[in-house]
Amino acid sequence: MQIFGVDIGGSGIKGAPVDLDRGDLAQERHKVLTPHPATPEGVAGCVAEVVGHFDWQGPVGVTFPGVVTDGITRTAANVDKGWIDMDARALLAERIGRPVTILNDADAAGTAEMAFGAGRGRKGTVIVLTFGTGIGSAVFTDGLLVPNTELGHLELHGHDAEKRASTKAKEDEDLSWQHWAHRVQKYLRHVEMLFSPELFVIGGGVSRKADKFLSLIEGVRAEMVPAELQNNAGIVGAAMAASKSSVS
Repeated sequence: MQIFGVDIGGSGIKGAPVDLDRGDLAQERHKVLTPHPATPEGVAGCVAEVVGHFDWQGPVGVTFPGVVTDGITRTAANVDKGWIDMDARALLAERIGRPVTILNDADAAGTAEMAFGAGRGRKGTVIVLTFGTGIGSAVFTDGLLVPNTELGHLELHGHDAEKRASTKAKEDEDLSWQHWAHRVQKYLRHVEMLFSPELFVIGGGVSRKADKFLSLIEGVRAEMVPAELQNNAGIVGAAMAASKSSVS
């Protein structure tokens, strides 16, 4: 079974049909740059472009970098503030002419990792963290998702944690892997103090380079592993969500 997934990020918007039996992309993904400013209309146009690239005719799942409740986007940390309290599901469905399911981007990535990736079969508390323009989080207990946790906005040393420890912070400040890993270490220890997870799954594009920084992180009791679906997790999770919506 194939369903289309789109992942809206702070720097890029990417999508592809997803084979839900395998939990993998059915075709090579198509990506366009996120418009700046990332207004609802601008982003909706890009999502329509990605879907149109494949001439897709069925339901579409879409991730969003912020809190989403019943199709309404409630926060907008790394996109235009016009998204706040926007009926994003209706906007996107109108623009692409297909039924749309929209959910938090990290929740989508986490759901995919729990079903097909590094969290598969794991019980207890598992926290999936996506490092990119910001830091997304998905918290699971015995496989059940606690939605919209947004742990990237925890305060750490007087700052939003993602302002210090995201991949964007590493790039903007030209941090070495050692220096950045030290910041990620402080963040993980803070999250661990609050939630005591058994497992951290480290996702986002940086998961492809886990060998450069995971071994540098010390003092974290939980097991730490890189995401297996890497930067495709959001697309897969979006398609999974759309599949459930189309059945229900």
